[in-house]
Amino acid sequence: MKHLSIPHILHFFRQLTRSQALIPLLSLSLWISPGPSQADIVKPALIEISIFSKGTYQVEVRASIEAIMSGIDARYKNTQDSPNAEAYDKLRAMQADELLSAFEAFKPRLYNEVYLKFDGQKTPLNISSVKIPEPGYLKVPRTSVIMLEGSISKDVESVIWYFPQAFADNAVRLRQADENNEKWHWSNWQWLRKDQPSEAFSLTEVFNPPSLMDTIQTYTGAGFDHILPKGLDHILFILGIFLLSLKMRPLLWQVTMFTLAHSITLSLSMLDIISLPSSIVEPLIALSIAYIAIENIFAKDNNEKARNSRLAIVFAFGLLHGLGFATMLADFGMPDDAFTTALISFNIGVELGQLFVVGVAFLAVGIWFGQKTWYRQAVIIPASAMIAITGLYWTYDRIVF
Repeated sequence: MKHLSIPHILHFFRQLTRSQALIPLLSLSLWISPGPSQADIVKPALIEISIFSKGTYQVEVRASIEAIMSGIDARYKNTQDSPNAEAYDKLRAMQADELLSAFEAFKPRLYNEVYLKFDGQKTPLNISSVKIPEPGYLKVPRTSVIMLEGSISKDVESVIWYFPQAFADNAVRLRQADENNEKWHWSNWQWLRKDQPSEAFSLTEVFNPPSLMDTIQTYTGAGFDHILPKGLDHILFILGIFLLSLKMRPLLWQVTMFTLAHSITLSLSMLDIISLPSSIVEPLIALSIAYIAIENIFAKDNNEKARNSRLAIVFAFGLLHGLGFATMLADFGMPDDAFTTALISFNIGVELGQLFVVGVAFLAVGIWFGQKTWYRQAVIIPASAMIAITGLYWTYDRIVF
């Protein structure tokens, strides 16, 4: 093997410089080597909104001021893809105080296009500070911090944030802070794209928790709504109880037993002591409706033993319905600091809804036809048959589908 000497290597490079083969090599080296303009990755802005119990708010916007001012948004993977890349590079090379001076002229547009809504009403924005780092190594994009501050009324319950997509995609979260009582609550991040505002952030966890009367009113209303108009299965169950007897005392006993039973399982379920999947609970609730209705067809109101056994059956089915109520209430949410009040209020609302159903049924049918000899044949049996068919169909539907 022939060894290469220094003269041989020099001769090789002299021949290479005279060759056309060097041209594509030089072109490739120029393409991969860093030039005077540096491409930065376009990053989303990160926004943290802090609401303080003393009645003030802060919005911290961490973003590239250069990208915002030059209109380079998330449509571009890097800044050099934008037609405004030259303007960005010029801003990128500025010292911090130079860029801050340039940003002053941009502030009116930011005030005009960014907004913060408290309970649906826009609030005036005020930039309290802007922190811009020095440019440093130009390959690394710098992140500036824009701080907005202001006051907020103590009765505000929700916050909405909007940051135009023309500035950047952005992620926002909200913190409620009660520093005196050392309570804090962070929301989840919301990633905002397609030029949309955030969903409303709730402020009722720490900043503006509901009063005792608010909790009672809210959860009593939720319990009533779960019967009327949303609880058709529970309405049919109550009507099934109503149809067996028009005598108020046994009727109210049955409704009370139902309420007591579902209150027990609702409470145990909300405390995570017992739990059953809805795929089991919902078909059984439908089956309980069918059972009560079928029993009406064969039972006799004047049978004391039948009425007493009905109490036990209603109580047992009430335990089952309580698990159904728990699913709804879990979705609705429970306040940590007023759990017992909310639970009792919800049960009161359910009871009021049930009594309303019984009252309407009595005024519509019982008071007019209850003493007629044909009442059982013309009202109880046909109505119970319809309820039974509905309950059986729901049972099948909830098992199969």
